[in-house]
Parts: sequence; structure tokens; C-alpha cells
Amino acid sequence: MSALPQTMTAIGMKEPGGPDVLAPETRPIPQPGPGEVLVKVAAAGVNRPDVMQRKGLYPPPPGASDIPGLEIAGEVVAVGAGASRYKVGDRICALVAGGGYAEYCPVHESNALPIPAGISMAEAAAIPETFFTVWTNVFERGRLKPGESFMVHGGTSGIGTTAIMLAKAFGSTVLATAGSDEKCEACRKLGADVAINYKTQDFVAEAKAATNKKGVDVILDMVGGDYIAKNYEAAAVEGRIVQIAFQASSKAQVDFMRLMLKRLTHTGSTLRSRSAAEKAAIADQLVAKVWPLLEAGKVKPVIHSTFPLAEAAKAHALMESSQHIGKIVLTVR
Repeated sequence: MSALPQTMTAIGMKEPGGPDVLAPETRPIPQPGPGEVLVKVAAAGVNRPDVMQRKGLYPPPPGASDIPGLEIAGEVVAVGAGASRYKVGDRICALVAGGGYAEYCPVHESNALPIPAGISMAEAAAIPETFFTVWTNVFERGRLKPGESFMVHGGTSGIGTTAIMLAKAFGSTVLATAGSDEKCEACRKLGADVAINYKTQDFVAEAKAATNKKGVDVILDMVGGDYIAKNYEAAAVEGRIVQIAFQASSKAQVDFMRLMLKRLTHTGSTLRSRSAAEKAAIADQLVAKVWPLLEAGKVKPVIHSTFPLAEAAKAHALMESSQHIGKIVLTVR
């Protein structure tokens, strides 16, 4: 560690609040713990959970950094005790439990992945959070199989764009909802077979029409609220609904008769609080199943815009405006 500086710039927040509470500050450079590597961050992804943390609604799990940021890309500059997967100089992207909005960030080596060939640092930083989330929820919990139909709400979000591309790549008929005709067109360009403008169309009726009245096999929902009952209506018999967020509300009035009559499965998960070992298992699946698609150029992260690290507040303001299509990324150097 002797060649590294003692301090770094990171984005902190003095108190919960709006985007303007995010500001650069000087912090000591973290040391890599056992099994960890220290990454000199080149880029960090911005995600909805970061916004929730900034508002004081999503505290870091015990032991995690209070600096926001759940995904990074960069170069390994130090290796902790017992870590052997990567060496100094390796280029990696990684899922972290916090600490991404900084010049240096430690990560457990099992939660880091080699940057796929042909992918830039900014693109690599846009992969971990969304690809881990989509893989574990759509393909593991949702059990989406080739030939089945899949619908994602918020098709132009980071999660949405990733879900469209991966579901299509693995042989599904893909439906997506979005809030404007422009966003619907973006969904179609990414591979969605059907894009539904939820402001002007009834997604339940459109989903049934697109599936010959059968309904959708797997639905990925980050809205909640009244979407929960609507998802039950839009789902096929034996359908699976996977909940990953609640942008509307985590509470709803639902008639569970639909759940019984259609033999539905309604499941969900969070990612941040899972153990390093659980995340490592997802990472191994991604390298085996998804990395070949990235390296072949069949799937590519969609970047809406990048901001310098010091302008994290502007990045958060853009995310809350919901004007973006794809990912927002902070570039560190």
C-alpha cells in the first residue's frame, strides 16, 4: 500500500435530503480486508437504491461503507490477505455493498468479475447491480425459460433495459411498460416485442392481447402499489411475479383469489443485504451464462449519460426526473 496516497475523494452526505446533500469530501483510503481487493475506481454506476439511501430510507447493511454506490469498475491496486483470484493491474467490475462513489473501493474478490472484452470502464460500471439483480430475480427466482413470455415494468430503467436484452437473448417473448412513446420505442429497439405506454394504455389488456389471452409467464415489478393486483390479472396460469422494489407503495389492496385460481407464485428479493457468498454464486452464473453474450456484443449496457464524480448531485437529480433511458454513470478518472 505504500505507493498509494493516504487519502481520496469520495461523495458523502451530511444528512438525508435532496440531491444537493451529496458533496465531495476527503476520506482515508480503505484497506482491503481478508479475501478482498482494493480497486482504483474508474467509474461507478448510479442506482435507485443510492437515491433511497440519500433520502435516509435505505441504510447500508452492518459493516458496509456509508459512502453510496453499489457497483464499480476499475483496476486492482492492492490485494488483501488470502485473496488470490485477481492481481494488481487486473481490470474488474464489481458489486459492492457501499462505497462506490469514491476514488478507491474495496470489494470481496468473489463479488468481482473480469471486464468483458470490448466493454469500456463506464459500461462495465453499469453492469453489476442490474445484471446481478436481473439474473437472480428473472432467471433464478422467476425461472424464466426459453419460449415463455416475460414482462418488465419500467423498461427504460437500468434494470428494465438489462431485463429486456437478457430475456430476449435467452429466447423469450418480451413485453415492457414505459411512460412515453419515446421510451416505448427505445424498448422496442432493445428487443421488446411489445412496448406498452402505461400512461395511455392498459397494460393488463395489452398483455393479454399480446399473449392470445393466455397472460404473461414471468413479470418483473419495481412499482408495487396498484400494480400488484394488475400483475395478478396480467399473469398466466402458473405465472411468476417477482418484486424487486416499490416505487409506488409496498402496501396494496389485493384479491388473493387470483393467486389461488391461477396457481401464481409471487416472490421477491433484495440484493444489497445478501452475503458475499450468495453474491458470489450469482457472479459465477453471470460469468458462465451472460459474459459470453457481452463479449459477443449480443448484449451491451445502455448508458444514458455520465457525470464526473464531483457532480453526483446532478446524476441523482437526473435519476429522480426519470428522463433517462438506461444507466447513469459517474466517471472518476
